[in-house]
Amino acid sequence: MNDLRIRPARPDELDRVEELWVEASRWLASKGLDQWQYPPRRRRMAGAVEAGDCHLAFRGGRLVGTVTVEEHGDPEWWADDDPDAALYVHDLVVSRAAAGQSVGARLLDWAGRAAARREKPWLRLEAWKTNGLLHRYYLSQGFELLRIVDLPHRHSGALFQRPTGSAVASGREE
Repeated sequence: MNDLRIRPARPDELDRVEELWVEASRWLASKGLDQWQYPPRRRRMAGAVEAGDCHLAFRGGRLVGTVTVEEHGDPEWWADDDPDAALYVHDLVVSRAAAGQSVGARLLDWAGRAAARREKPWLRLEAWKTNGLLHRYYLSQGFELLRIVDLPHRHSGALFQRPTGSAVASGREE
């Protein structure tokens, strides 16, 4: 299926971004995972939308996912890894209605192509330290686990990267 359209989120769509995040948070809780079990960080989401970093994925006109892709890596994670050599994925969320349809893979491939266009050799992300299912997913998407950073004030810290030339699925930018 090459019918995925990806475009920047508009400020009037912030509620839709938050709804996807809340849906994911509830699903994670139903699986006994502690990831994202806090109120949505609406201010951060709004900043990503305003900066043009938050993108929405649509299939058949229906919102099926969101991803934020930024130029700057968090210095607590990436300071020693040539931070300018990558684009950084955050808040990748796929609607439960689209689960199992490769939407996440397509969003990651799209982000990898965006990084390659900017001449960045790496696509990077940090994941929740305790979510082994998510770690296996990223490994299946061609990412390498670089290390797990254990900071007492952060729950994320599993650091992954893959070369920007790696792709698992395909998507089309609107």
